[in-house]
Amino acid sequence: MMEVKSLVNIPVLNLESEKKRWNNIYKVLSEPKPDIESTPRKAVWKKGKAVLWYHAAPEKKYSTPLFLVYSLLNKAYILDISEEGSVVGNLTKQGYDVYLLDWGLPGLEDKDLTLDNYLTDYLEIAVKRAIRHSGAKEISLVGYCIGGMLSAMLTSLTDLPIKNLILAAVPIDYSNAIIPNKWVKALQNGTLNFDRFADAYEVIPSEFLYSIFMALQGFNVGPTVNLVTRAHDQKYVDKWRNMDKWMKDAVTFSGAAFKQMMNDLYKDNKLVKGEMKIGGQKVDLSNIKCSTLVITSTRDELVLESQSLPIMDLISSEDKTYQHVEAGHVSLCLTGQFAFAIDPWLSTRSTRLI
Repeated sequence: MMEVKSLVNIPVLNLESEKKRWNNIYKVLSEPKPDIESTPRKAVWKKGKAVLWYHAAPEKKYSTPLFLVYSLLNKAYILDISEEGSVVGNLTKQGYDVYLLDWGLPGLEDKDLTLDNYLTDYLEIAVKRAIRHSGAKEISLVGYCIGGMLSAMLTSLTDLPIKNLILAAVPIDYSNAIIPNKWVKALQNGTLNFDRFADAYEVIPSEFLYSIFMALQGFNVGPTVNLVTRAHDQKYVDKWRNMDKWMKDAVTFSGAAFKQMMNDLYKDNKLVKGEMKIGGQKVDLSNIKCSTLVITSTRDELVLESQSLPIMDLISSEDKTYQHVEAGHVSLCLTGQFAFAIDPWLSTRSTRLI
């Protein structure tokens, strides 16, 4: 009898690996969310719900400290989410003292906080406190997403000694926002207005912002698929759990600031037009003259490259650099990659200790 050999290679099922994979999936779905252990820190300033954290470098190499500003719309611990993937931790290991502003969660008593308040009553005062605490003559301001927008606005308005400005995934031009074009047109012609919604809630619920965050990503199922296929890899599972915790750990948002963003930015695009006012003072980005690094990422699902690029032409800095990195909006922080992306540029523009 002729022997028939199969031409199809059937993979051998590794029972131990499969058992570990499905056990990890079950644990992820059933266990409480992981605890996040911060890089060693101490609070050096508080106001309302906001806290300014100081992270000292184990071996300080630069006298110029860093001040990190994250978005108002997400929690700042994405910048310090795990020992290996911590942006803060990796920056301190590179020899920088780091200050991180945690905006906190606004309650009903904070419903009238505007972007003006966040800039002048919180961010500017916190930067002053960091400079005084560090004893440094200058400071580097590092803003991510909405935090980058606020950092750029503050730099254009203040006379604080900001030596370097780093802006990552920063929305400046809202005519090209990631939201659907129909929404943009509806906002611009007034058929879509969030004022009554904000007035009714006073403080925007975290559930609403989480839903918007997910909708803008197209309810991406990729992370869940990745978990199922890579659940045998404990290192990946730990990273996935941290990301999942952060994404679902949504914030509340002041109704007044929400209306201001919807009307002044998404509707009227005032920042890029030079019409934005803070405390009655016009925000003129051409006032930015310090060394500036602008970073965008190739797979950013929330802030388009075209939203960030206009600032390169709007600022007056003679020393300005644009960098496009291989990452997503969240993964650039989650992996700690952001710290290594900015260090080559920043190290040559920070005062090195002898």
